[in-house]
Amino acid sequence: MVRLSPLPEDLTRRPFTVHESRALGVPPKRLRARDVSDGGRLIHLPAGREFALAERARALAVATPGAWVSHESAALLIRLCLPPWLGGGETIHLSKPHELPRVRRAGVAGHRVRVLPGEVIELNGIPVSSPARTWLDLAHQLPLPYVIAMGDQVIRVPRPDFESRSEPYSDKEELRLMIRKHPNMKGVEKARLALEEMRVGSDSLPETFMRLALMDAGLPEPELQLRLDPDHPWSPSADLGYRRFRIAVQYDGAPHLTRERQSKDNRRDEAFTNAGWSYFKANADDLAEGFTGLIARIKRAKLRSV
Repeated sequence: MVRLSPLPEDLTRRPFTVHESRALGVPPKRLRARDVSDGGRLIHLPAGREFALAERARALAVATPGAWVSHESAALLIRLCLPPWLGGGETIHLSKPHELPRVRRAGVAGHRVRVLPGEVIELNGIPVSSPARTWLDLAHQLPLPYVIAMGDQVIRVPRPDFESRSEPYSDKEELRLMIRKHPNMKGVEKARLALEEMRVGSDSLPETFMRLALMDAGLPEPELQLRLDPDHPWSPSADLGYRRFRIAVQYDGAPHLTRERQSKDNRRDEAFTNAGWSYFKANADDLAEGFTGLIARIKRAKLRSV
């Protein structure tokens, strides 16, 4: 019985390229053993394991010179919210400059695009379309409300206590300039329309959809991240509302289900109600019905405040 030499430890935990294995002194015949699977041209992976999107994307990018992760795969890596019919992650989207041949390999959707400096970044060692460019790449295949909502995610101010960054990915002026630089790109007109409806302050897709639904129903544009006391930086805040009518609205999604978050939410809720505000909480059921019931309740509260 022939005893296999062990693979370098680093190669037992992730997909790797032939070039990486050679650099670590692994002989070619070792890659034909049962504990190594064929991951496609120039790529191998430890047999019997499932690998996350980032691990597979890194190996594919290394094995495909000149390519970077783009479109919905980039959105997943950057953690931009996607509609439910996208983002399964099985197919990796790779882009190349327009002058290079399209990537053609199993499990990959290849794109040839016109790319400008600054539109590809490095994320944990993986070349990835920037958040702004990812938004523009996806504009042609998303309905307009989703283009607006994803744009809100790109320009939102992050919360340093919960995220590893303190600055927005981009701003409306940068996005407007990017649109001007790509006048013939698919979806650019939709992106231009979306840009006018995007607002800083929506922290999730449902919050954006709630704001759009209120406006489509004829209500005024709400104030986002509305503080009970606008002059106090630590004052409780709701997702949106109308200060003039003393109406506040909060969308409670999955992140609000933890015990710690519920305690904070209860204190916030009490602060608004004790101050005499009409206070509404929306959830996934309201989202599913297009916020029609919520809108009716807000309209009644608005009439009472006049």
